[in-house]
Amino acid sequence: MIQWFTKYFEELTNSELYAIMQIRFNVFIIEQNCMAEDLDDYDQKALHLYGIENDKVVAYTRIFGPGKKYEQAAFGRVLTAKEARGKGVGKELMKRTLDVIAAHYGKVPVKISAQSYLLKFYSELGFEQVSEEYDDHGLPHIDMIRH
Repeated sequence: MIQWFTKYFEELTNSELYAIMQIRFNVFIIEQNCMAEDLDDYDQKALHLYGIENDKVVAYTRIFGPGKKYEQAAFGRVLTAKEARGKGVGKELMKRTLDVIAAHYGKVPVKISAQSYLLKFYSELGFEQVSEEYDDHGLPHIDMIRH
């Protein structure tokens, strides 16, 4: 069973931050072979939502209030660990992400930069494509907004 946590950067312990950085590195750098600069000075401005199962981070995203990253609220660095995929964990993560945004910022528009192959997934959550496809560190992305 996954235990879920939402913490500001300053509330994360060294061990929690290490586990988050480790899973982000494993998914984005190793699995997706994306040599993007993951440490981008936005973590300090974000709420960090993550799920732990068997003492390991298996789901994660970082959440921004309006004006922190975009004019709208936002989230990014969305991931599920390999062993958690295909079990509905991604949908649960998104439900919790949208609940956290509503609880902290109210009913506000949400903007994301999504990998293009996830268009259907995010569309099912009420997001609409608002940009042409673009390259983000070698991976095709689109901007999407949920009103």
